[in-house]
Amino acid sequence: MKALFLDCNDQLAPVWQQVIRADDPPIDVNRKAFASDELPAVLDGYAIAIDDHSYMPTPQIERCPALKHIVFLGTGPASYMSLADMAARGIAVHIIKGYGDTAVAEHTVALLFAACRDIARMDREVRAGTWTPHAGVQLLGKTLGVIGLGGIGSEVLRIGKGLGMEAIAWNRTPKAGAPLVALDELLARSDVISMNLTLTDETRGFLGPAQFARMKPGVIFVNTARAGLVDETAFIAALRSGRIRHAGLDVFHHEPLKPAGAPQQCHADRPRRVPHPRGLDDALAPRHRHRAGYRRRQSVAQRSNPVPRPPIRIARSGLLRRCRSPQ
Repeated sequence: MKALFLDCNDQLAPVWQQVIRADDPPIDVNRKAFASDELPAVLDGYAIAIDDHSYMPTPQIERCPALKHIVFLGTGPASYMSLADMAARGIAVHIIKGYGDTAVAEHTVALLFAACRDIARMDREVRAGTWTPHAGVQLLGKTLGVIGLGGIGSEVLRIGKGLGMEAIAWNRTPKAGAPLVALDELLARSDVISMNLTLTDETRGFLGPAQFARMKPGVIFVNTARAGLVDETAFIAALRSGRIRHAGLDVFHHEPLKPAGAPQQCHADRPRRVPHPRGLDDALAPRHRHRAGYRRRQSVAQRSNPVPRPPIRIARSGLLRRCRSPQ
């Protein structure tokens, strides 16, 4: 089965060269940028696509008859393709489950600190010659509400407790030992809310006008999951009204974010906006790409032997994980 690394950019290319092994199945690498309508030509004849976060529109994928597997280098493929459409066309979508939970959680908390202490604003002002300290928010004793207790959300909860915060959470399913509360209670009690749900058809627009109205006035809101989880109009209204004091964001409804004129530019000093890092970490990146290679080899093995298998167990540098298709 022919395989292609669809979007190996300049940042990923050195890492890719580090993790390629002599016994790996052949994998072609595309280093050139391409437009959406060029996707069928780029994937022509390939059964496996390794996707670092390129969009896979269904109309374009319909023109890729050879494609049978997509190895998505992350945990949120629903933002980049329709999983239902892929399944209907017999295309298996694989993820790198849990590869960067701690890295993304630390990034979430970094945005939280930046929002609480107005760091980006004061940095800009100092660079411009203005010396005006701004009052911050002390986190000790404050209530942290985590929405979604997957790997990342659980890590955010753990770090929050370590900061001396009262940590509560809401999850779609019961989780033994977790400090779970009803969603309305979390929204009303939390001084800080971290959005960590997986984006699905059921969770799209999860936070809308009614949910923002229930939040404590002056709440700090951090979203490092997916922009589609939040109703954009309702979010902007909550920011403008002061219901949200500060927001830390690395996901947007339109990416990359326009330099000016985008809806998220309202009250430009109050949202902290950075690119979505996808758990990039100098220690994690090689292991991440190693695991993509395992997924690729598993796809080949399953193609040769279609008997169903349990999820492959990965052992690399003492790390045991499961890579499996998203449910």
